[in-house]
Formats: sequence, C-alpha cells, structure tokens
Amino acid sequence: MDWSTGVLGFTCGLVISVATAPVGVSGAVFLLPVQVSVLGVPSPAVTPTNLLYNVVAGPGALLRYWRAGRLAGPLPRLLIAGTLPGVVLGALIRVFAVPGPHVFRLLVAALLLPLGVWLGLRTLRPASAAHDPRPLSPRATRKLALAVGVAGGIYGIGGGSLLGPILVGRGIPVAAVAPAALAATFVTSVAGAATYALLSLTVTGNVAPDWLLGLFCGAGGLLGGYLGAHLQPRLPETGLRLLLAALATGVGVLYAVQVLSG
Repeated sequence: MDWSTGVLGFTCGLVISVATAPVGVSGAVFLLPVQVSVLGVPSPAVTPTNLLYNVVAGPGALLRYWRAGRLAGPLPRLLIAGTLPGVVLGALIRVFAVPGPHVFRLLVAALLLPLGVWLGLRTLRPASAAHDPRPLSPRATRKLALAVGVAGGIYGIGGGSLLGPILVGRGIPVAAVAPAALAATFVTSVAGAATYALLSLTVTGNVAPDWLLGLFCGAGGLLGGYLGAHLQPRLPETGLRLLLAALATGVGVLYAVQVLSG
C-alpha cells in the first residue's frame, strides 16, 4: 500500500464517520464499497479489514458518549449480548460456507429502503401518540441484535446501520440508540476481527485483514467519530431522525444498485 492510498483511506474514514456517528452508525457499511472499488481490497479480506476499521474508529465516538454519560442503561448490554455471539458465527459462515453477497445485498436493500423512507415520512408527518409503535421487548431486542451480529460477521458492516433505523422506528430516541449501537458494533468488531485473524492461520486465501489500510481508515474514523459524537447533542431529534432515515435509504439504494448492476 502506498501513501496516497493510506491518505485516501484516512480521508474516507474521517468524512464518513463524522456523518454517521451522531446516529450510531460506524460508517463501515459505506466504507465497504470504497474498499472494494477504489482501494482494491480483495474478498474476503475486505470483511476483516472493515471490522478492523470499526475496532480502531469506535473508541473516538464512544469516548465522547462515555464522557457525556450516554453509555449507561440496559440497551447497550442487550445489543452486545446479541451481536457478540452472532459476529463469531457470521465469521465462521463467511470463511467456510462463503455465501454470495448478492442475496445479502438484496435483503439489505429490501429492508433499509422502505424502512428509511418510512422513518423519514414519519418524522416529517408524525402520527398521533395512540399510533406510536411500542419499543421492542428485551428478548426481541436480543434476537434482532443476534441476527445483525451474524450479518456483521459475514459482511463486515457496522450493526448500527441495521439496528439504528429499526430501534428508532420502534420509538426509541436517537440519543439513546446511537451510543448503544456503536458500543455493540465496537465489541463485536473486536471479536470478529480476532476470529478472522485466528482463521487466517488455519485456512488459505485472503482471510486476514489488510492491517495497514484498516489502521489508516480507522484513524480517520477515530477522529471523525469523536467529532460526530460531539456534534450530536447540538442537533435536534428531528434532524437526527432525518439523518438516520437518509443514511438507511442511501444504504438501501447503494445495495440495490449493486444488485441490479451485478
């Protein structure tokens, strides 16, 4: 890897994380196509490289949220309890079963496109309190986190891109969801990256992360995540919900285009 690639990776990580950290999205879901199409990371090494990005970038936003006392409460523990075993299972599936990305992209597009549009419309035209959806039960939250953890282990995406719109759409404030989703993403990314590193010792192929590029992207995400978390209290709930809706819709469109062009 030359220095220009490293600087580009740092810049991408910085810009993406500033925009995504306020709503609990690590930015890895947007970094994934950049790594494949622009930075030339081979598959399946792109998955552990993305997880490495989350490991390095995560403490920036989490430090800011911790200083503000925003990591307390049961939601972070529920999400971590579900996503942690899921990401290990997903890494094993990715290495040994090697599922194609086509079906996953189709499912993500089918989930996030309508979810993002619905969240945006609901924010702009809120329903009456009688029609507000109830937050998920602790058991349902853990199951959702488990499924997201498996997807994160297979494809190296941050769980916040999936967890955030669903939990916010179920009535939980963005200010509560964002720190919890980023905490779950960080813990599971540590486990996922370690799992891939161990698997790289026993299997052939590009299973280990691109360490240098992951560190450069992560360093940008570390700074950008801190800045994004610093900005969050200054943004209104309506603005945060619209930002999350736009990110969910953008990810859905991105994956839909990839499916159609593939």
